[in-house]
Amino acid sequence: MKLTLKLEELGLLFLFSLVYFYYFQGTWGLYLGLFFVPDLSFALFLISPKVGAIAYNVFHHKGVMAMLMLLGYFLQNDVLIKVGLIFMAHSCFDRVAGYGLKYLDSFDHTHLGWVGKSKHKNE
Repeated sequence: MKLTLKLEELGLLFLFSLVYFYYFQGTWGLYLGLFFVPDLSFALFLISPKVGAIAYNVFHHKGVMAMLMLLGYFLQNDVLIKVGLIFMAHSCFDRVAGYGLKYLDSFDHTHLGWVGKSKHKNE
């Protein structure tokens, strides 16, 4: 099942990237410049696992990105749509790598299971 989920996320990664580049004539500079911005939320894990998890989840939640794209659509603001597409593609990229939304107790505890040093807990 994990392979199926990863393939689905890989397909969505390509879909969101295709929409960004084809329909919105997005540039590589903006795409690459923003693609890893959601991962800056990792820094907030230095404050506490709870604060870090909340920030990480906000910047990686597909519902939040969909709302951002809808807001851009209703405001007729292509920049908001492009940022939403890039962040959505990033979330898919993370899911392909096995990283999901974080629980509040640990960086390694995600909705897709344990990752990193705690991966053995999945067994």
